[in-house]
Amino acid sequence: MNYGFVKMAAGVPEVRVADPKFNVQAIESLVIQAEGRGIEVICMPELSLTGYSCGDLFAQQLLLDEAEMGLIHLMNFSRSLDIIIIVGLPVPYKGSLFNCAAVLQKGKILGLVPKIYLPNYREFYEVRWFASGSALNADAEVWMCGQLVKLSTRQLFRTPTCTFGVELCEDLWSPLPPSTYQTLNGAEVVFNLSADDDVVGKLSYLKSLLVQQSSRAICGYVYCSAGFGESSQDLVFSSKAFIIENGKILAEARRHSIEPQIVESEIDMERLRSERRQNTTFGATAAISSQRGEQQYTFIDTALIGQHPFEISRSFDPLPFVSSGSDLDARCEEIFAIQAEGLAKRLLHTNTTTVVIGISGGLDSTLALLVTVKAFDMLQLDRHGIVGVTMPGFGTTERTYNNAVDLVHALGITMQEINIGKAVMQHFDDIDHDPRQHDVTYENSQARERTQILMDLANQLGGLVVGTGDLSELALGWCTYNGDHMSMYGVNAGVPKTLVRHLVKWVASGANASRTSENVGTVASRILLDIVDTPISPELIPADSEGNITQKTEDLVGPYELHDFFLYYVMRWGFRPSKIYFLATLAFAGKYDGDVIKKWLSTFYRRFFSQQFKRSCMPDGPKVGSVSLSPRGDWRMPSDASRDTWLAECETL
Repeated sequence: MNYGFVKMAAGVPEVRVADPKFNVQAIESLVIQAEGRGIEVICMPELSLTGYSCGDLFAQQLLLDEAEMGLIHLMNFSRSLDIIIIVGLPVPYKGSLFNCAAVLQKGKILGLVPKIYLPNYREFYEVRWFASGSALNADAEVWMCGQLVKLSTRQLFRTPTCTFGVELCEDLWSPLPPSTYQTLNGAEVVFNLSADDDVVGKLSYLKSLLVQQSSRAICGYVYCSAGFGESSQDLVFSSKAFIIENGKILAEARRHSIEPQIVESEIDMERLRSERRQNTTFGATAAISSQRGEQQYTFIDTALIGQHPFEISRSFDPLPFVSSGSDLDARCEEIFAIQAEGLAKRLLHTNTTTVVIGISGGLDSTLALLVTVKAFDMLQLDRHGIVGVTMPGFGTTERTYNNAVDLVHALGITMQEINIGKAVMQHFDDIDHDPRQHDVTYENSQARERTQILMDLANQLGGLVVGTGDLSELALGWCTYNGDHMSMYGVNAGVPKTLVRHLVKWVASGANASRTSENVGTVASRILLDIVDTPISPELIPADSEGNITQKTEDLVGPYELHDFFLYYVMRWGFRPSKIYFLATLAFAGKYDGDVIKKWLSTFYRRFFSQQFKRSCMPDGPKVGSVSLSPRGDWRMPSDASRDTWLAECETL
């Protein structure tokens, strides 16, 4: 299975200006390579059969005839191939000449798409030779290469895997690109045949156009521009080619290369369709456009495409919630600010200058504390209004206890220590539970006792309880109902576990000191880094004889990096288990084998469905990323929904 991935390509052949015979051979060489790689559609640059920079030679009948003859050769060449080829050439029609893209497959021209917007400024003067496709009637046809072919700006092409449209170069640069209407009428991929010269600074602007158009239209975008061989009399063309999926650049050409290139990648049609379904504005815009009758398109069906060897060339980040490189600092800064601002608003609204927060020495409570400190600093409130409560229990280790106490002192907040052992033992006696039985009652009694202490302290002090649980715990239900599940504002509710670790490390590194008022200092940084290295644990089961943590969360529910990966693709894209499994095997190749991934994917679905009741009544908290489980925001799911269909597919993996 290809799981919705369709392999597309941009080909940048060597070009000889005004030599269609040579150019056809160069194009055929790239096409045969693309066919062998399982590419379904490949596009070439604008006017690739003649060369873009022919100038007044476009008025020569011989050049036009040779271009048509070159197209005939290319058609014959394609008869035994499945691949769809898009090439550029000049097409005469009713006394005018049109700059066109020809769409070919299996020896036939499926359609000719003329350029609409002809640049006629600075170094461009296409109006000297060409007419705009906007002047054509919707039913225009031209006799070309021995067949009657539709010549229209309003045609889309349907393959067995996707629907695509075509525009040419300047069309993209216009205020209303044709691709906008094409995508509103069903195109999922847009191919752009271009001849874009190089000037300093132009590339970054071009990239921004491509990324924006792909994002705005929620589509795949394949851009292919002329390269080496075009005339350098006044301009230089440097092989710019990109494959973009909904604003993300998947592949790009080597610029200033004198060698022919194929730029290829796989566009995920299921991902695009999912995004369009979820983005109701897209559907509403398409409906409005249709009602206005702004554009009417003819759909042309291609031939079936046979099965070819298919390998995924694009990579998948095993940590989809975590940026890399310099982007990580910017992402952490933004998330941290969103969390702190959300809490600051809640404090102002409730006129509260006191908060109570449980400090365990673990990652989640540490991040929540850092966010709270930041919020207090933003509001210029006294940090002593933050009451950090450490509540040692049966599983508390010396390492986490010391880190909790030391961090509270280093940040200059108020500390309280309340040992829960006596109260929990009394509770065990009240409900007749054997404390030697380390079951769910043993664990949850401690979590609920801690929450009761925090809530009652908040009442006593006239403050509110800041929650510490994160997004990953909510997804898995790895929290005690009406225990650590509950608070008055959950600052970490939108932050997955894999990102919590990076946020704490970011604060510890001091990377934010120059941009925010939060500078934790050297002592706190050392403590934070040790917390980052501490195994994740609720510490509800006694430590071993050497005082080490025995209850490690990831040993029980599975690696959080896997669960966060599953969560991202379940929530953000709605993919089915088989596709998520496939992506996980690629992202975690060499780290987890298929059996391990299958085991924890099944665990994820079991817990995700069974624990919805905890999310249905979760406290308020800020959304910080594209995935949120708030029942008031992004996720509305019945608590008694069946998980059987998802688990049945997991069994087949």
